[in-house]
Amino acid sequence: MKRYPQVKNLGSPDALRTRAAELGIDLPVVDRIDADGSLAQPVTFTDGSAGPSTAPNRFAILPMEGWDGTTDGAPTDLVRRRWQRFGESGAGLVWGEATAVVPEGRANPNQLVIDERTVEAIAGLRQLLAPGQVAGLQLTHSGRWSRPDGTPHPRTALRHPVLDARVGADDATVLSDGELEALQARFVAGAVLVAEAGFDFVDIKCCHGYLLHELLAGRDRAGSFGGDLEGRTRFLRGVLAGIRAEAPGLAVAVRLSAFDFVPFRAGSDGVGEPDGDDELPRPFGADDSGLGIDLTETHALLDLLTAEGVGLVCSTAGSPYTTPHIQRPASFPPSDGYDPPEDPLVGVARQIVATAALTAAHPDLVVVGSGYSYLQDWLAHVGQAVVGSGGAHLVGLGRIALSYPTLPVDVLAGRPLERRLVCRTFSDCTTAPRAGLVSGCYPLDPYYRDRPERVELVQAKRRAREARR
Repeated sequence: MKRYPQVKNLGSPDALRTRAAELGIDLPVVDRIDADGSLAQPVTFTDGSAGPSTAPNRFAILPMEGWDGTTDGAPTDLVRRRWQRFGESGAGLVWGEATAVVPEGRANPNQLVIDERTVEAIAGLRQLLAPGQVAGLQLTHSGRWSRPDGTPHPRTALRHPVLDARVGADDATVLSDGELEALQARFVAGAVLVAEAGFDFVDIKCCHGYLLHELLAGRDRAGSFGGDLEGRTRFLRGVLAGIRAEAPGLAVAVRLSAFDFVPFRAGSDGVGEPDGDDELPRPFGADDSGLGIDLTETHALLDLLTAEGVGLVCSTAGSPYTTPHIQRPASFPPSDGYDPPEDPLVGVARQIVATAALTAAHPDLVVVGSGYSYLQDWLAHVGQAVVGSGGAHLVGLGRIALSYPTLPVDVLAGRPLERRLVCRTFSDCTTAPRAGLVSGCYPLDPYYRDRPERVELVQAKRRAREARR
């Protein structure tokens, strides 16, 4: 595989700037972090039903999928530890993790589920956060990628010649309009419980290849939930209307894959390459080639959300199952992934540029950016430049919040980063769950490094390497 210069070896912001220039990418970066600069400023988003909420600074913990709840969807001590660390992070906004609205819609057997049995325990997670932190919970249905008992049980929104084969759904029945209407009601019921649990907002997840994201690409889907953009957004709009009616004091946010590419696979050399031919369905936010960005429909969707009173959006991209290099740039792929087909800095810049375009065009929305973890030691230098220039309102922290949750505290206090805690994108936080192990940062968090699963993870990675040979 081709090795790209690693960010940890770029010794200064100027070196990062030079590398970006070599790649021909737009990557804003400042030379010095101001403890009281743009990242330290409060930001307020206003929901048309719930009113205003103010985060005390511009750092946000991003929603991630946990693999460490109970089999009936309740939090465990491992989940509570993660949330407690988020509470200690100093981030102004905590966007809580992916929580399924029905057990069969889980992406793994230990994902959280919100229902009458679990709501009290999930409310306990909210109580672990710090006073002043704005907190939300993400509601999801994994659709095509549902694995509620550890094996694929796909519930697809549309037929796809490549992805159907990947999940063994060649003969699967696409969810009917009636089934989708029933799921709309479950999202609304879940949101009512989110309000009961004391959260400030609920996120209706429209990203990363899961059900609502897949519906956005359903141009060829028959019935009322496909076809033109009005049809493809019908599910989301119905959920929004239901929440407004049944939980009017709860703000609604959306995490959206603003663009996507056609599925990739590992080529003969292990490097990612497009999978399939020119007849593949065009992903949401992609141009006609399926390998470039067209934000026309993304802008139209954000206009729709603004008209519905939504005030908070998180911009992400792609899917961890099909296009991880654009969704989560990394030096080292997970066991079931592929080597990056581009310098991962290109993927970071792609998200930053797209997010800036959306932020500029939709001034009534507060926008959280994603894709920052790969920047490692220079995350805050780029984040301050982006927020200071209006390219996003908040800097989202994903994987790096597992290894170094208190990064915001250190940045806002003017302290240097603890380099031993900075995420180096080893992807073990993905490889471990894909091997059926609990989620966490095994390389850098001593708590996970000392767990017995570490040995199993090493063995799983070895088996994956041998299988690729």
